Amino acid sequence: MPTPTGSTVGSTGARLFGTDGVRGVANRDVTAELALDLAVSAAHVLGEVSGGRSRSTAARRRPRAVVARDPRAAGEFLSAAVVAGLASAGMDVDDAGVLPTPGLAHVVASRPDVDLGVMLSASHNPMPDNGIKFFDRAGTKLPDEIEDAIAARLREPWDRPVGHAVGRVRDAPECLGDYVDHLVTTLTQVSSAARPLDGLRVVVDCAHGAASGAAPAALRAAGADVVVIGAEPDGWNINDGYGSTHLERLREVVLTSGADAGVAHDGDADRCLAVDERGETVDGDRILAVLALALDERGWLPSRTVVTTVMSNIGLGLALAERGIRVERTAVGDRYVLEAMRAGGHVLGGEQSGHVIMLDHATTGDGILTALHVLARMAETGRSLSDLAGVMTRYPQVLVNVRGVDKGRAGSDPEVSRAVRDVESELGERGRVLLRASGTEPVVRVMVEAPDEGTARGAADRLAAVVAARLATG
Repeated sequence: MPTPTGSTVGSTGARLFGTDGVRGVANRDVTAELALDLAVSAAHVLGEVSGGRSRSTAARRRPRAVVARDPRAAGEFLSAAVVAGLASAGMDVDDAGVLPTPGLAHVVASRPDVDLGVMLSASHNPMPDNGIKFFDRAGTKLPDEIEDAIAARLREPWDRPVGHAVGRVRDAPECLGDYVDHLVTTLTQVSSAARPLDGLRVVVDCAHGAASGAAPAALRAAGADVVVIGAEPDGWNINDGYGSTHLERLREVVLTSGADAGVAHDGDADRCLAVDERGETVDGDRILAVLALALDERGWLPSRTVVTTVMSNIGLGLALAERGIRVERTAVGDRYVLEAMRAGGHVLGGEQSGHVIMLDHATTGDGILTALHVLARMAETGRSLSDLAGVMTRYPQVLVNVRGVDKGRAGSDPEVSRAVRDVESELGERGRVLLRASGTEPVVRVMVEAPDEGTARGAADRLAAVVAARLATG
């Protein structure tokens, strides 16, 4: 079973679902049997939650699910198992085939007769991994309590439907086109031009993943001159030397092709990182800065707040504060960003890794949507990406992992707390300290940001020494 984290569920005493569904090595941790059983359990739990009722009418009907996957080879048998499980439990199933995760979320949210979405993907992880994540009828990831209910009912006895009560399965290739149309339509709010990206040359790296069809199609439909790399998925090469975790090839092609910018996605296309015309990386923090200022200028940032995680660079907060925009920080993980956005009525949030959520247009992070709107800002202003991203100065960030310690005492040891306060006092408003206990190993992560590398390194090393001495386990 996949390595569990979080609250306890089931006989193992460990939680089956992590922060982004169930994930592990395909056919060892994430097996066809587990996929089928999870699908059956999800059909039961979600069927009871929805009551088999459509969103537009109180009439009872057979529940419906949409299933999609990234191009990993294992996704073929895992999606087949999920489809079989759902149909055997009495759900009709639309099999969308290869589709980005945010594409699945959009399709589920936009169709009134759909109750459940299931995505087979391990995102930016290497090819041997795969995962299963569920979306509710609003196109959002399931809350912990629903995931726990699904896990708790795995392999319970149930009455199997027969005859006309068995679910029907159909191929749904139109989902890709519907998603691409949606992406391009969002640009009509920021531009009256029929082809708002006309005149821009863009390199897109699809990570040999789910973006391979959608990203080039959306960029071209919006008018961009597109150079495509990493868009030849063969089932094994996803994220292998391409995509948002490997920007080297993208940088090279941007420079050799004279492109205005390059964008890179991960395996399921819910992330976007960029490279400017000079070959410099534009990370998720800088992307958030560009989008925040664009929205604020139009009056479309009603709370004047951007949500990000504790790992976001201090430079983002300082740059936005100069313009009266507040940054709210959450725990690491896009689901926590989304929770804070919904609770506070905020429309923009994301992570340094390039997972950006634009709630006016999407229910989850969407890398292709993010790329389109950053490029539209370039076209609208006539400014280069380096100029736009230059609004934020990225402070040096040093991370030291202190191993072999009692991570549970990291927040309570008085000497560690005193050392943190001392460094915070030295740095003032121009620096930041963060101590985080690892969720999976006996490690405390010490992160320091400061105006220069030497100051950040010196402070991080001093704090790491205190943590090692005070929390040593022997």
